[in-house]
Amino acid sequence: MSELETYQITGEYQSGSNVLGLVCFSIVLGITLGKMGDKSRPLQDFFHALSEAMMIITGWVIWLSPLGVFFLVTAKIMEIDSFKELVGRLGLYFMTVLLGLFLHGFGTLSILFILATKKLPCRYIAKMGQVMATAFGTASSSATMPITIGCCDDMGLDPRITRFVIPIGATINMDGTALYEAVAAIFIAQLRKVEMSFGKIIAVSVTATAASIGAAGIPQAGLVTMVMVLDTVNLPAEDVSIILAVDWLLDRFRTTINVVCDALGAIIVTSLSQGDIDKTRAANNERDGRSDAPSHELTEIEKGDH
Repeated sequence: MSELETYQITGEYQSGSNVLGLVCFSIVLGITLGKMGDKSRPLQDFFHALSEAMMIITGWVIWLSPLGVFFLVTAKIMEIDSFKELVGRLGLYFMTVLLGLFLHGFGTLSILFILATKKLPCRYIAKMGQVMATAFGTASSSATMPITIGCCDDMGLDPRITRFVIPIGATINMDGTALYEAVAAIFIAQLRKVEMSFGKIIAVSVTATAASIGAAGIPQAGLVTMVMVLDTVNLPAEDVSIILAVDWLLDRFRTTINVVCDALGAIIVTSLSQGDIDKTRAANNERDGRSDAPSHELTEIEKGDH
């Protein structure tokens, strides 16, 4: 076999935090604590207290962030050799993210919806005008959640499904954020002339997906988890300031995609669970229709149901 047909599999170690390893360990630790039951209560209380403390610190940081962002952006502008070239690259980055969100929102999600429900998503998306407008205006999945639930109720979805799927989706379903973080990391690497191998691109994609799950449903929360993605390819965290100029607008587009995906997910779950819903509804109607049963017997049935 010639040298051209021989694959050279090599590896290397780089300095920096093993963010992907930390994310995987956190997932395994969470599953373990769930299996331990009451024995894990002290450790859970510790993490709850730590979370509350970090939220207070985050509040302080938010109050100081306008001043900090001003100096970060100013420092980056002073380092720019060609401002025109940077603006041109930011424009291409902006259009790349929008194209990715468009293909995901109206391509991938639509295909999955059609395969699961055997229906076209157009008429459902058309009824989500208020949801998309609220998501675009607030840039927050959590703030849009009541509107999303109300829209799903108006479409006739089972309330038990919407009240379960939508809150979970608003918390962990950040597919638009994951796409944006991966593209942003590759864009910054290109600006810094850092070579991105296939392995690094896979690592960035996996880290962006895992980090987006932990992102809060508040405006521009992706910038916080963006630091983890940049650390995966050993890029400085302050490079986040490069994309701050357009992030406020991109945040609104990716939030819109997130909430539309939440609503479509609730419709898919309803469609797949329709058989069980009909059986439960029929059983409830049959139980409620037993008018010949004594009052104390109905009470016992109700107690058994609860």
